[in-house]
Amino acid sequence: MVETLSIAVIGAPGVGKTSIIRQFIYNDFSEVYTPTRSRYVYRPSVILNGNMYELKVLDVPPISSFPSSSSQEWLDLRCRGVRNANAYILVYDICCVESFEYVKMIRQQIVEHRYSSSSEVPILVVGNKRDLQRQRFMPRRAVSVLVKKTWKCGYVECSAKFNWHVVLLFKELLGIAVARGTRHNHTSIRLQGALQRNRCTIM
Repeated sequence: MVETLSIAVIGAPGVGKTSIIRQFIYNDFSEVYTPTRSRYVYRPSVILNGNMYELKVLDVPPISSFPSSSSQEWLDLRCRGVRNANAYILVYDICCVESFEYVKMIRQQIVEHRYSSSSEVPILVVGNKRDLQRQRFMPRRAVSVLVKKTWKCGYVECSAKFNWHVVLLFKELLGIAVARGTRHNHTSIRLQGALQRNRCTIM
């Protein structure tokens, strides 16, 4: 039986959400910026530790706030499926402090509306555009400490443009999601290489 995991990818306009997803699934990057105006669902398959998972990756257009209730979610087409996602990837641009503030706001709202004493939803904060390292607004270590120690979230930096750490960030998130879902201790996950050709990635 193949398990399905739903992942919502959220971020401010222009941070590279779609570019990250398309690099992961199709090994493809476009220099032309096309704003995400409506919710789009990608359905790749991955193999992790010998197990196959069907992913439902939601490319979420910029939303003003995380839906606080099911009715609010269904009223806004952009938010369909966001509340019930198994995990979240919150993307910001390492050169844009406003995009980081947006991620900070959305993470807080996810915590308020999704967390309970029995379950914590995995959240991975992703700093994109690492290739523009010299223009960053805050040192990597400072952001990493804030996200990991204070927010209790995972943290990865990547470059969608150069496909750097893109597979790694999905591997990180899936490792956390699977470990929490099965209640097993988090074991080390080896990256065995990415097979993009058939939209199936071995991780």
